[in-house]
Formats: sequence, structure tokens, C-alpha cells
Amino acid sequence: MLSERVITSALRVLNRSYLHQRPTQRDSLPAPTPGRSYVLYAHVPFCERLCLYCSFNRFLYREDRARAYFRDLRAEMRMVADLGYDFPSLYIGGGTPTILLDELSETIDLARELFSIEEVSSETSPNHLGPELVDALQDRVQRLSVGIQSFDDTLLRQMDRYEKYGSGLEVFDQIRSVAGQFHSLNVDMIFNFPSQTEEMLRRDISLLKASGANQTTFYPLMASPKTRVELARAVGHIDYAREARYYRIIADALSDEFTATSAWTYSRDVDSMIDEYIVDFGEYVGIGSGALSFLDGRIYGNTFSLKEYSDLIGAGRMSVAKEGLPYTKTARYRYRFVTDLFGLRLDKERFRRDFGVPVERALAAELAFMRLTGGIAGDDGRYITLTEKGRYLLMVIMRETLASSNDLRDHAREALPLEERMLLLEGEGCDGADASERLAAG
Repeated sequence: MLSERVITSALRVLNRSYLHQRPTQRDSLPAPTPGRSYVLYAHVPFCERLCLYCSFNRFLYREDRARAYFRDLRAEMRMVADLGYDFPSLYIGGGTPTILLDELSETIDLARELFSIEEVSSETSPNHLGPELVDALQDRVQRLSVGIQSFDDTLLRQMDRYEKYGSGLEVFDQIRSVAGQFHSLNVDMIFNFPSQTEEMLRRDISLLKASGANQTTFYPLMASPKTRVELARAVGHIDYAREARYYRIIADALSDEFTATSAWTYSRDVDSMIDEYIVDFGEYVGIGSGALSFLDGRIYGNTFSLKEYSDLIGAGRMSVAKEGLPYTKTARYRYRFVTDLFGLRLDKERFRRDFGVPVERALAAELAFMRLTGGIAGDDGRYITLTEKGRYLLMVIMRETLASSNDLRDHAREALPLEERMLLLEGEGCDGADASERLAAG
């Protein structure tokens, strides 16, 4: 598809400047801007085994290491509260946040004490599903997201997941065992894996619909430049020409029971919590090793090193290690354009109120491109909405942005001290929560 190739090529250039970060010696993040709303992201970088293609910050799990980390994470959370931040929403990712349920529960409870938390999302893995997880999190977590990737045994073996989690039908039964226990049970899937056939994809969709999950996120296979080479060597090249066809299959096959709630998320219930917090919150604070923050048009990156993270928190400092250049006005316009439309509609009044200029003037070329390619479904004067093709193009934008972010993560891991890089070489496979995003993101 020509429009997909244009977006992909443009973003692989633009994202180099948008995501570039440089070292900083800041003691903390900036204080909040009065009147703005933020979301809190907490990163738990531990897995029982490590995915070959995962770019997210993660280390092999060891209990003493993880318990010390959770204590530091809560200390950093208190520092954020001391800066004056408040949050209605908490998102916990990894890694595998449910690796220690007692520590995770204590961390969520503290967040509710410090902030006005109304909803909590947490990632988990199939082998953690069961009565113990339900007992610990049912009253603490509103949205539980399970990394599945596929129910196909051939694909699970290629992803090095069959040995860890069992067959696709065994994973299906695990999901069924917790269905209905959480406000939103999200199942993460992957599509356009090199060896995935159309028949495999349709069977995955059928099993997903029968699983009892009331939400699903279908991620396209995403890979940083480094992992694209590794992926091609292991299982074949990514076929982007096929991606749009598979996207249409997913949208059509789910349409009788699910409604699109973002460019790659589908929900049975209209009030389900959607997958991406950036849709509802333009700015976010990230705590924990490897987390990112986006504040006042600037990206801040926390240290990937567990030792440096512990040392910084122990010294009463936050873990910020890098910061990006401030976004230009056009970059801020584009960021809002993408995040709003990723959530399927752009609020023109909010855009004009926040930026002092109508979106038609601020981003004339971008809107013209979306209209010419058939991406715009309607414009009622208040909201711009998307066609199915428009949703696909927004998914492409997110795919390339995440792939670029993963490239930065790859380089950050390579810069770790030798003793910490050794922690990345132990074990095989991955318990990484939201595992389909982790593998899909490379």
C-alpha cells in the first residue's frame, strides 16, 4: 500500500529527532503544570525467562533483586507525590508486574494513598493466571492485560513460548478461568508474524472470541532495525505488504461482537478501559528503571541500570538519566493529531483551545494526506473520525514510533555495565507481561 510506505519512510526519519535523548544530571522530573491531567506509569523489569526479541527493559527474575526494586519503586512514587503530582490512573507494565503479587499489591495500595487513583491497569502473563492472582488483584486492578500472542502451537514454538506456557488450548483455558473477574480482561495478540497464515489468524480470532475476554489488542509485528535482522534470520522477513490485508481480516472478523476502541484495540463493552493511556492523557510520568515520561513537550528517560537506579533512589534522587529536546510547535501539533486519532477521533475544539490555532491550519498537509488516502470518515465540526483505512494508517504510525523507541532501548541495554548485561543472557523465553506487545515491538 503506497500510503503505508509513505508514512513508514517519513516516520523513520522524523522519529530520530522526536525521540532523541541526551544524558542529564537532573535530580528529579519537572513539577506539574497546574490544571493539567497526567497518568502514572510504573515499570517492573523482571521476567522469569527472557524473550529473544524483546526491547523493553527487563532482567532475569531473582526474588531478592525484585523485592529491593519494588521498595525503590515505591520510594520514587513518593518523590513524585512530593513534587505535587496527582493521577486518576495508574498503568503498570514490564517485564512481568505480577512476578511478586504481594509487592505489586503494596505498590498499588500506596499509589491509592498518595494519589486520586480511580483505575489501575496491570500487565501479566498466562502462567500467572489463577485464583491467587484473582484474590490479590480483583479489587485492586480494573484492567488486566494478558500477553498471549497466538493460540497456534506452531507460532508459539517459534516464539519460544510453547515450553513455558503450554499449548494454545491450555492458554485458552487459563484465560477462561479468569474471564469475568475483572472490569476489563484484555488479551494481547500478534499478527503478521512471518510464518503466520491467514488460516492461523482466523483461528486465533475465533478462539479469542470464545475465550471470555471482553477486550483484545492485535499488535502488528514491530521490530527495531537491530531486531529486524535477527527476526529475519530466525523466522523470516516481515511482510508489510501483507499487513493491511491481515488488519482488514481482524477488523471484519471481530465486528460482530467487538467495537474498535483504538486503532488496534477492540472491546465488547463501550466502557472498557482502552489499551493506550496516551489517548486519554497527553502527558505522563514514568517511574522505574527504563520508564519514559513526556512532560511539557519533552521526553525524559530513566536509567536502564538496576544498580544506578538503586543508587539514585537511595540518594534521594529520581532516576532520570536522559532528556529529549523540547518539541517544536509542529511536533506538538502532530503528537496531539496522532494520539487523538489513534483513539479514533480528533477533538477540534480541544485542539484549538490548547494550541490557539485550528487543526486545519496547523496541520493542513497531514489532514490533506489523510483525506486523499481515504482515511477520514467524517468531520461534524467538532470531531474528525476515521475510516477503517484511517485506523490502519494510525496503526502504522504507532508501529513505526514504537519500533523507533525500541531502537533506543536496544542501545540503552548495550550501554549497560557488563555485569548487568550478563543478566540479559541468562535464561530463555519470556514471562514479559503484555508479551505480544513486547515481541511485536521487537
